Amino acid sequence: MKIKNKAALIISILIPLAVGSLSALFSGNMMKYSSFEKPSFSPPAVLFPIVWTILYVLMGISSYLVYTSEDPGKKNALKLYGVQLFFNFFWSILFFAFSQYLLAFIWLIALIVLIVLMIYSFYQISPAAAYLQIPYLLWCLFAACLNFAIYRLN
Repeated sequence: MKIKNKAALIISILIPLAVGSLSALFSGNMMKYSSFEKPSFSPPAVLFPIVWTILYVLMGISSYLVYTSEDPGKKNALKLYGVQLFFNFFWSILFFAFSQYLLAFIWLIALIVLIVLMIYSFYQISPAAAYLQIPYLLWCLFAACLNFAIYRLN
């Protein structure tokens, strides 16, 4: 990857990291996670901030690749990216802060649809940008299974 604009890359990475950090702050998710009845496939709480940090960095690099492209469709692709970040931000608040497990599951399904659309949109501009989003999609699919199981158990 050739870096065209270092400041844009840093900002692109900081945006999803800030979204995730603020969401975690508002939802208080790490404290509440230990109180759930969880399925057997539930990972330890310490894993979540590590995985999310990696995913947010990948999301930032991906958005940077789209942002610095010359493609005329980048504006719409980045709008879709922003909408999915909005959904990402509010999922943990619905789930952890408000304990709305079913609503959070439905919200997460909508987020997954948005991620798929974003990946498709990014692929049209930069296949590398799309590929960088695949771990995020896979993690959200896993999160949906976990969310639904927690809904059923609690």
